[in-house]
Amino acid sequence: MLDLFTIFSKGGIVLWYFQSTSQVFTPSVNALIKSIVLQERGADHFTHDSLALKYKLDNEFELVFVVAYQKILQLSYVDKFLSTVQQEFRDKYKNDLQQGTISRSFDFEVNFDNILRNAENESKQEAKEKKQMKTFQQSEKSKKTVTGSGLLQNENTRIVEEEKKKKEKKGMKGKEPAAPTIASPVSSEEPQKNGNGGLTEEELRQNREKFFNRGKKPKTKDISKSPTSPSDKGKKGKTNRIWDLNGTNAKDAAALNRSNISEQGDLVDNIVVSNVDTSAVGTMGGQLQDIDESSSEDEEEEEEEIVQNRKKEQKNTKKSGGFGLWSGLRNLVGSKTLSREDILPCLDRMRDHLISKNVASEVADKLCDSVAGKLEGRVLGTFSSVANTVKTSLQESCVQLLSPRRRVDILRDAMDAKQNGRPYVVTFCGVNGVGKSTNLAKVCFWLVENGFRVMIAACDTFRAGAVEQLRTHKKRLNAMHPATAHSGQVMVELYEKGYGKDAAGIAMQAISHARDTKFDVVLVDTAGRMQDNEPLMRALSKLIKINQPDLVLFVGEALVGNDAIDQLVKFNQSLADFSQAENPHIIDGIVLTKFDTIDDKVGAAVSMTYITGQPIVFVGTGQTYTDLKNLNAHAVVHSLLKA
Repeated sequence: MLDLFTIFSKGGIVLWYFQSTSQVFTPSVNALIKSIVLQERGADHFTHDSLALKYKLDNEFELVFVVAYQKILQLSYVDKFLSTVQQEFRDKYKNDLQQGTISRSFDFEVNFDNILRNAENESKQEAKEKKQMKTFQQSEKSKKTVTGSGLLQNENTRIVEEEKKKKEKKGMKGKEPAAPTIASPVSSEEPQKNGNGGLTEEELRQNREKFFNRGKKPKTKDISKSPTSPSDKGKKGKTNRIWDLNGTNAKDAAALNRSNISEQGDLVDNIVVSNVDTSAVGTMGGQLQDIDESSSEDEEEEEEEIVQNRKKEQKNTKKSGGFGLWSGLRNLVGSKTLSREDILPCLDRMRDHLISKNVASEVADKLCDSVAGKLEGRVLGTFSSVANTVKTSLQESCVQLLSPRRRVDILRDAMDAKQNGRPYVVTFCGVNGVGKSTNLAKVCFWLVENGFRVMIAACDTFRAGAVEQLRTHKKRLNAMHPATAHSGQVMVELYEKGYGKDAAGIAMQAISHARDTKFDVVLVDTAGRMQDNEPLMRALSKLIKINQPDLVLFVGEALVGNDAIDQLVKFNQSLADFSQAENPHIIDGIVLTKFDTIDDKVGAAVSMTYITGQPIVFVGTGQTYTDLKNLNAHAVVHSLLKA
């Protein structure tokens, strides 16, 4: 059932392989190495075309064991099979691997066939055992009572036993109580005695009611449902409230119209923006600055304090996830080969610490698996290096995860598009209220600072005030960069068609207008939409498919945790499904907003990058135009691991 099994070193030398078909597996294995092994994502499975691939690392000898089979098959023995082959190969060629003689071919066919045959036989035997039906006597149902009265009988028996114990304590020795019976309550006024330990039928009924009603709140009388008094019969019913300026008539519509001359006498299309702070002009030329990495002096002082005072370290461990995160490995001795059982306490602390920093639980599990895969089988030299090794491994995994696979250089790409005589198009999308329009204005300011003429396409035709918000940003940006300083050319222009129009058509017209008027960049602002709103997701997919922007940026909050996975996965899936294209255009990068509000809870950056594999292009750190920075992976990881 297996199509491929290969063993190769981390240096790329194939030591041994098994292949049952003539299919070419090189692209699938290379995709596994590029997407999972090198990125250290710790995924338990990987699919490529029609194949499912699983791998296992041997960190002691730096080997990779890979198995591939058709993904339609459900092979339950693959994980155990991988571990068995790894152990057998290590035991047989341990001396050769230690000496480094890995250039010759290894004779492993017989061992592999035996292991595979045993694994398949065990799997078939387990399947047969599962298919065999249990008898009624073996089932759990046979242990239960047939009628529902068993519970009441057991309850009555318990009550009788309690009464008996009370009598024995008081020195009263009576007859043995008869077995409890369940009878309907007697309707006569005199309570009738029976043989249930002196309990009457009425007492048995009350006991049954207490048993069934335990845990339920007592019913209270609802005063609001009391019958109305005769004096209320003549009162009028509810009448509709009339709000001022509700826009239901022509008079109110005229009063609410802000497109005409306002009370101050300024036209909206020609607003004179006053009190504009121009101190930021000229400060954002070139590439954006990185997020500042906090100093590690406090961390070093804390390390020295922990070494000097072990008791204080234990108190700090209970209060925070700082260096107590690594205390689970202090029972290890030097020169020991680490196993998963050895580092499991530390992995549990690590997972809790990551989740407390807003890392999604699924991503935290994958990161812990990645660290375990890197450390399992590694031989450590000294006792003091154990905790540092685990911490360094986690730092490397997170930095590698946050480091972009491809560089997104908007300035360079925009310059190339300008030389080709076309505008560079960037589309902003995301859920409601994350700050798409605000961060679009920040990006616009940065582009203007670098000499690009920018056109903003107001494609949010749903939210009230969306066009007016962009219009205000346009006026402020043009006031900060007057047209006279650039040969009479307006640096920022807003293309709008009002509300209730087709967003894809507005974007197409804006791009065409920007090409005709020699604008360098088009920033498309879209309406906020929840990831489960199918009509709006279809509209976004239509906008991207028709206009083919150069860059699609997803704007997300740094405040979210698990919801970041749901948002990104469903946005990507919707863009792929609704485009009906062979190569759909999905999210190219992420804009992480409200980064200044989270302190050291930076886990959303890790979650978003892990899910999409795309870089975080911009980070919003405030409310002014200059509060836009690049992501510094080392700074994020430092905050992530900080106590």
